[in-house]
Amino acid sequence: MSSKLFNQLRTIYRTSYHIANLRTPNPKPNIPVRRSFLIAPQILLQARPYSDVIQGKDGLKSGENVNRASISSLNEAELVKFSAIADTWWDADGPFKPLHAMNPTRLAFIRSTLCRHFSKDPYCARPFEGLKFVDVGCGGGILSEPLARMGATVMGIDAVDKNIKIARLHADLDPVTSSIEYRCTTAEKLVEEHREFDAVLALEVIEHVAEPTEFCKSLSALTASHGATVISTINRSMRAYATAIILAEHFLHWLPKGTHEWSKFLTPEELALILHRASISIKEMAGFVYNPLTGRWSLSDDVGVNFIAFGTKTNQ
Repeated sequence: MSSKLFNQLRTIYRTSYHIANLRTPNPKPNIPVRRSFLIAPQILLQARPYSDVIQGKDGLKSGENVNRASISSLNEAELVKFSAIADTWWDADGPFKPLHAMNPTRLAFIRSTLCRHFSKDPYCARPFEGLKFVDVGCGGGILSEPLARMGATVMGIDAVDKNIKIARLHADLDPVTSSIEYRCTTAEKLVEEHREFDAVLALEVIEHVAEPTEFCKSLSALTASHGATVISTINRSMRAYATAIILAEHFLHWLPKGTHEWSKFLTPEELALILHRASISIKEMAGFVYNPLTGRWSLSDDVGVNFIAFGTKTNQ
């Protein structure tokens, strides 16, 4: 079994290396990449388009006795999967170790882009004072808590009740984070409540939902006019399959086997198109690169595996 996986990994790396060498490098690698698809997403309509017509398990399409407000992006199998490991959210060496290691880099991107967008001082201890954020798919709160410490009024939502209970217990240990409002609910439910936020964040979530298109529409509906949306996920590339699944799950055991399904990943182009259709215009995108020598992540223009995108709500 190990030999088979190793041979598969070697083949994938050779393929991804060849593809990577065909890529035109960014002449300014320290600046998050802005690619042509961010300017003209309409040219991507022929590249694995996501239709506005919803096809559910029941075979019904949009308009055929379906109440669109009731459509949920929940994936029941994913909920069961994450509920089983909910108790380990704050174990830095547990199943969520990669997220703990990546968190400082994710926060650096969020702080930089949102401070620029909202004209805030990035060097201030609490730059998000006066802003309302929602952390969609908050898990145990490892992103919600630092956002609250940076001054934001934070709501964390998750469809797994155990996640919310863990998040509340941990947040209550600190008076600053105890102000976070945690709710076991979905983005769709908040839309029904007509809630709006200055910034909507969904990090490492979209690859686990059933309907990415509907999910992004909900994120857009929750974003106030001229507000911001931040999404991070994994590229559907051969290199991502090699590193995020074969290497991370089968060899290094950073994640439980089956955590990710390669077919559910989105390419940056596909994410840009989905968000464009949901009235979110991507302004900045960056990749996450892992250094095995230091054990740290850094921002890069390489979006071949993990990447993060910042967008703004456009007026209808």
